[in-house]
Amino acid sequence: MLSADSLSVEFSGTTLFQDVSFVINDKDRIALMGKNGAGKSTLLKILAGAREPNRGKVSFPKGTVVAYLPQHLLTEDKRTVFEEAAQAFSALHEMESEIAALNEQLSTRTDYESDSYMELIEQVTALSEQFYSIEAINYDADIEKTLLGLGFSRSDFERNTSEFSGGWRMRIELAKILLRRPDIILLDEPTNHLDIESIQWLEDFLVNSAKAVVVISHDRAFVDNITTRTIEVTMGRIYDYKAKYSHYLELRKERREQQQKQYDEQQKMIADTTDFIERFKGTYSKTLQVQSRVKMLEKLVMVEVDEEDTSRLRLRFPPSPRSGNYPVTADMVGKSYGEKTVFQQANLMIERGEKIAFVGKNGEGKSTLVKCIMGELEHEGKLTLGHNVKIGYFAQNQASLLDESLTVYQTIDDIAVGDIRTKIKDLLGAFMFGGDESLKKVKVLSGGERTRLALLKLLLEPVNLLILDEPTNHLDIRTKDILKQALVEYDGTLIVVSHDRDFLDGLVKKVYEFGNQRITEHLEDIYGFLAKKKLENLKDIERK
Repeated sequence: MLSADSLSVEFSGTTLFQDVSFVINDKDRIALMGKNGAGKSTLLKILAGAREPNRGKVSFPKGTVVAYLPQHLLTEDKRTVFEEAAQAFSALHEMESEIAALNEQLSTRTDYESDSYMELIEQVTALSEQFYSIEAINYDADIEKTLLGLGFSRSDFERNTSEFSGGWRMRIELAKILLRRPDIILLDEPTNHLDIESIQWLEDFLVNSAKAVVVISHDRAFVDNITTRTIEVTMGRIYDYKAKYSHYLELRKERREQQQKQYDEQQKMIADTTDFIERFKGTYSKTLQVQSRVKMLEKLVMVEVDEEDTSRLRLRFPPSPRSGNYPVTADMVGKSYGEKTVFQQANLMIERGEKIAFVGKNGEGKSTLVKCIMGELEHEGKLTLGHNVKIGYFAQNQASLLDESLTVYQTIDDIAVGDIRTKIKDLLGAFMFGGDESLKKVKVLSGGERTRLALLKLLLEPVNLLILDEPTNHLDIRTKDILKQALVEYDGTLIVVSHDRDFLDGLVKKVYEFGNQRITEHLEDIYGFLAKKKLENLKDIERK
């Protein structure tokens, strides 16, 4: 369906990847994996035709529809949500208009025997065959179904796209891609702006309705649920595994162990050969043997071990100052904006040391309650913080509070205390600020880089109530694992707002669900909660 042949990309003399070749077949669902900076997004852009490689080419059969969702984009501001989604069918509408125009010409012309008239007949016939071969689509019903699946309400359909945040605009663009029913869907971090229900809907669509899919995602559960093949981009080349992500990890570990064994054996052989050359290079009777070994070393192809595995790196929080038994207590708490009620009559009692998740559709009040706890918003009812509660808060705007005059290294060095000071470089490396990246000024960092730095800075401060609002959106899987392990071992109280099921699994023991203006307590972990929700949905269907 699509063939990538000998793709090479270079930046300022540095090779990002070289001679990369692979084929995407119908029904392939591929996870494109590798550490940040390995070239995944660049490779996806080349497949989409959004950029050219330095060498090599991408080819596919004529008529193949390739749809691409980048990490960052903007939709038109002049249309409603429904009108923008309907742009998915603009090519079909144009084709229909062109057929109508050609038929109009045929009906008015009288030069029936001319070559141009015969060409016109052939043109309208070919175009009509193409148009009617496309699967019949109920445009309005499909648009409605897709928008609802991605979390929009019917009342949103007639709202202008300019009223929505970048995350919601991303959903509109995703809806357009899915509605086009392309042959190949290329997705770069599609889950960053989706809530759990929308992610599950997208999973179901990609597994049951999509043709070929290539996805970059740091959401382990998402890639494991939808993919059957993993292409790893590492050290300028690729490895292609006919396996989903979790199985790929096992195969990659075996590959690296084998590489390390071969590397060690080669290094021993080189040392032994070099020792032989040094000992006998002046001995006449050994001249031929010495020369032979010198030539052998010159021709030797060195064994490379892929990126160092730093999964053992551990991040530990400083011990938490002891707080009261109940750091957060809410009694009949509610929040409204004018006529709009976000939630009402919420009752929570969070015990010291508990780790809980706030989940639910976007816009149902998760971040609003967090801001109420922080004292940033007025509210109805009574919300009490316990004795000696020291809050550490991570939100998206946290990045804007960093000192832009400092370097990345100085930002962390200024607050790190105790044993952690000896591991600052390792920590910065784990959060993708290794080497020269740590010397960058904060003012030149991207939004994602600032977010990661703000998160790392927060994790080094001694607090006993940690509130994290979508902390994983800009973290790769390895870094999320390091953060998750640190949070599991954290001895304070944790509230985390997240849609990342794998991140929440094994971390939280209680879930507060936000929806329909209510906050409901569930005494299960995240997968217990999701299983319970599916059962409830089935009962709703049966009742209907």
